[in-house]
Amino acid sequence: MKKEFAVIGLGRFGGSICKTLSEQGMEVLAIDMDEDKVNEFANIASHAVVGDSTDESVLKSLGIRNFDHVIVAIGANIQASILTTLILKELGVDNITVKAQNDYHEKVLTKIGANRIVHPERDMGRRIATNIVSNNVLDYLELSDEHSIVEIVANNRVNGHSLIDLDIRAKYGINIVAIKRGKEIIVSPQASEIIREGDILIVIGADVDINRFEKKVVG
Repeated sequence: MKKEFAVIGLGRFGGSICKTLSEQGMEVLAIDMDEDKVNEFANIASHAVVGDSTDESVLKSLGIRNFDHVIVAIGANIQASILTTLILKELGVDNITVKAQNDYHEKVLTKIGANRIVHPERDMGRRIATNIVSNNVLDYLELSDEHSIVEIVANNRVNGHSLIDLDIRAKYGINIVAIKRGKEIIVSPQASEIIREGDILIVIGADVDINRFEKKVVG
């Protein structure tokens, strides 16, 4: 069953979400006050409309409460972002994801009931910085302020060793939840699984423990 999404704000972030959801076959309503942006997405989204999301009557006329998920991707106008989110909550939208500009913006969005708040620029900056610092880290996904999922490339230090040999969980307090080996993905690998040089280890745990593992064992 297709889910219905509404994306409010068609800048780089909102536009990227709109395109990706549409490519995945979802029903997408694209909304922006800029007619040129709306025209750009007319053939991408299921529906694209010019509208002011801070006007409750506009959102009501679009039947916004009937959508499974609404993404508020408004750019620099923090006031419009907050007011839009508040109206969506009052109209009874169940799932609202909002792009935050800064920590203050996030605090306000949390208080008014946004279900999920994202910082795309900050998060991407962290991912890039992490990748630059270590040649072994391919990707990085922050789960919380202190925990992450990281993709680490196995080198010759761990080549030929099994997970039980390395005793990673006991020594470092982290878990290898999967191993990518070429096109093969080994989910929940057995303790006897032998690691090969070039394997991509998908590791979950506290940032401090992952860093310790990466430096001492792989780095």
